[in-house]
Amino acid sequence: MSGNTKNVIPFDELGMDDVPEVGGKNASLGEMVVNLADAGVRVPGGFATTADAYRDFLALDGLDKRISEALADLDIEDVSELTERGGQIRQWIIDQPFPEALEQDIRDNYADL
Repeated sequence: MSGNTKNVIPFDELGMDDVPEVGGKNASLGEMVVNLADAGVRVPGGFATTADAYRDFLALDGLDKRISEALADLDIEDVSELTERGGQIRQWIIDQPFPEALEQDIRDNYADL
């Protein structure tokens, strides 16, 4: 099932009031899709993943807690430590699988494009 879910919202259902839910760039794309079509401007369709989906992704298996712990005592003046911990956190994010519902919502909406 595609369309508006907790995880994914099509651009044609977004506007600037949705910035907290999907971020400014996605909300702007929604505004363009909705408002420029009548003016003859073609904007490709698409969809945004929501901030809730991102938070659910980070909460899965305690990834958010591991990130917080890795940053808790970080000396931001120590560039090598910052680089090392940043790399570690990036790898944790890359290795983290998507929650099943999010993956399915993305696949369904992508198929609709």
